[in-house]
Amino acid sequence: MMDLLQLMKTRRSVRAYLPQPVEAEHLNHILAAAQSAPTACNRQPLRLIVIQSAEGLQKVGKAAQLYGAPLAILVCADRDRVWKRPFDDMTAAHIDASIATDHMMLSAAELGLGSVWICFFKPDVIREEFALPENLEPVNLLVIGHPDPSAAPQGDPSRRPLEELVSYETL
Repeated sequence: MMDLLQLMKTRRSVRAYLPQPVEAEHLNHILAAAQSAPTACNRQPLRLIVIQSAEGLQKVGKAAQLYGAPLAILVCADRDRVWKRPFDDMTAAHIDASIATDHMMLSAAELGLGSVWICFFKPDVIREEFALPENLEPVNLLVIGHPDPSAAPQGDPSRRPLEELVSYETL
């Protein structure tokens, strides 16, 4: 097994999948990774909707491109549970949901599965198709599956140098 930094450096977005389903033990491992994600003040405002059926994937497909993945996880934030910063009322909803999404994405990569994090989706369609109550905000979709080995890798692996990202003590 590779170390975490190596895993982060080599993971890529996958936009082509084999039709085989994700094994139940792999899905449970991925969901446990989301459950372990830190949240602001440990409020744990996440709701995850696992979508694997043809009917469910078709519903998601009305709102987003799924790239043929056999599994989608809709990451929602519960506005009734989320922590709010008292100085300006900024909520941690998107932060908490994104940390959990990242944990799941890295967990999938650890298992040899591919994934792509999707924010380009129609939230109103998702809300309607899954009858989400008003307090649940759909934040992210993560699609997961066995990568199609014949598809070209996606994404530019280059990164800006640390010197462009980091400063010490002052900007």
